[in-house]
Amino acid sequence: MFRRPALTLALGLALTAIGFDKASALSSPTQPKSGPGSTPDTKTEVVKRAIGKPGDVTYVFHAAAAPETPRSVVVVFHAWGATNPIVYGAWIDHLARRGHLVLYPGFQEVGRTRPNDATERAAALVKEALAELASDPQAKPDPASTIYLAHSAGTGVAVNLAARASELGVEAPKLVFTTMAGGIARDEASKGIQLADLSTMAPSINLVTMSGDQNNLAADRTSRRILREASNVPVERKLFMRAASDDHGFPSLTATLASPGGAKEGYGTDTIKLPAAEAPPPQTDARGRRIRQPTPARVAWSADAQLSGEQRVLLQQLQRNSVDTLDWLAYWRTFDMLIEASLAGNDLTALRQEPTFLDMGRWTDGWPVRRLGAEVPRAADAAATPVVPRAATPGSQIQSKQPVTRRRTEQQRRRKQ
Repeated sequence: MFRRPALTLALGLALTAIGFDKASALSSPTQPKSGPGSTPDTKTEVVKRAIGKPGDVTYVFHAAAAPETPRSVVVVFHAWGATNPIVYGAWIDHLARRGHLVLYPGFQEVGRTRPNDATERAAALVKEALAELASDPQAKPDPASTIYLAHSAGTGVAVNLAARASELGVEAPKLVFTTMAGGIARDEASKGIQLADLSTMAPSINLVTMSGDQNNLAADRTSRRILREASNVPVERKLFMRAASDDHGFPSLTATLASPGGAKEGYGTDTIKLPAAEAPPPQTDARGRRIRQPTPARVAWSADAQLSGEQRVLLQQLQRNSVDTLDWLAYWRTFDMLIEASLAGNDLTALRQEPTFLDMGRWTDGWPVRRLGAEVPRAADAAATPVVPRAATPGSQIQSKQPVTRRRTEQQRRRKQ
């Protein structure tokens, strides 16, 4: 009978004998050096600060240098419970270094904020932040060039705010990009964020939802529901996308619900603090005696305001995430390309036909990483049709119109046999 250490040693020696080690394992593509998905300026300091008051905080990020033109504003709507921006720190850093002004409104006080109060809180925080930053020469926001980026339960807040922009007094966004949609109530009797009337969303908005391929059924249903209910947005401005897992090399790429997150040191609430507020002078009565201030009313306990077990697990996964090819090519590059098209006032027609839009590069042995999926919702119903990019140009990484995967290759070989 073998003991486990002996078996492990034997396996290790066998793998070494055939030349396998981590250094020789296949690697996935690295971050682009230029263009969408790249971080062009890694030396410039990023300003990180908090504005507002305790319980109503917006975290602000932008490059330290004063821009020549106003900055586009990217508003990040976090997953339920992910009030610390460190869990998206790598993506925030990327966006700030590409010249955007990034706002991270803390629309949730964990354990106190109910899901249906989150949209109004987010609207108030965004308005207050933009008003305070309007005269800041380094922040220099352009509210007319607002972009929404959402993850998980932040999706409901983002699409509600986009639909109610006029009512709540905020600029309608040029683009709403949601990832791994969740936390949205199925109906009026269900827990979660109730969707507003999405048919009031401005027809000029580009609306793109992205799901992964791991534990994705609920996210898929929610994403398609959002695309269907935003009936005022024309079909050429909508897209349902999917990030795919791939285990061809090491480490493998896994498109989980938490995969859009990626922590980065220096972007946490432990280092970004609100400015110390001056204590108001004590109030006294006619005799000069100090007047005791009333005790703040206690917030009634609500089950809706508490984190569920699934939400706690998601938060733990976000805190442990590292950055990989899925971040650089599936999330960051896709978002960069969507921003460029949206700020130019274009719909998604040309972008959908761009060969590199769905491309995920190649493993070090030349095998293609599983590409992104994209579907255009039909005008008549919620069904969708696959997007087929035009043929790649010579030298492009894409060799055919159809996705190349190991599964497809194996199926073809079996049919020939």
